[in-house]
Amino acid sequence: IYPAEEITVDNGGHVLAYGINKTITPGMTLEETLDEIKRQNAVSCAAHPFAVSNGIRGKASLCDLMESFNSNNVDIFSNILASRFAEHHKMFTIAGSDSHVCSTVGRCRNAIESENNIDSVIDNLLKGRSKIHTANYATKKELYEHAYYVLSSSREALMNYVLEYHPKTYHLFRWALTSFTSNPNSRFWYTLGSFALYLTKRVSKKVNMGGYTPEIFQERSWKRLISLALVP
Repeated sequence: IYPAEEITVDNGGHVLAYGINKTITPGMTLEETLDEIKRQNAVSCAAHPFAVSNGIRGKASLCDLMESFNSNNVDIFSNILASRFAEHHKMFTIAGSDSHVCSTVGRCRNAIESENNIDSVIDNLLKGRSKIHTANYATKKELYEHAYYVLSSSREALMNYVLEYHPKTYHLFRWALTSFTSNPNSRFWYTLGSFALYLTKRVSKKVNMGGYTPEIFQERSWKRLISLALVP
């Protein structure tokens, strides 16, 4: 097992760092984050760059590698665009399980031609001597497990965010979060989750395939996102 980290940059996007020796502070610009990764002689990888919520999109070309397949990108279009982007920019690619729960570990696997030490792994990743061995999507059940983990472990931070930026919806949000985390397998939340996945796929198709502005993801306006998803 070699050290790595998924780092959140200032716009909410994610970058993977392989082979670091010290934790990298989140919240820096992408350029600052990449400089720190290079300072540690590590490898940077654009994580799910065209995902609907936390991708760095076109700036992925600044990274050493591209995650062209992410098992949680069940909208499919995010992965399609990532593969096309990597091919156009002649970037080396990997696949990622994006595992935050045990059930999804190993959904994706990569084979690297290297010796069994971190220096050799890093060197051969940079030379493109790796290939995607397995790339499978997470199941709907696993996505719900992931959602439960994220929401339950970030409960206080989420409520503080809503209280500061959306105070009028705070009590409704608190009720919804408490209801979901206390009974995530209820028919109500399962149905709502399925509908949310359907809307996500529609939005991703319009932005990643249809030319709609990706700025709507950075604005994080639920009203605009839902409207875009529902309009034919």
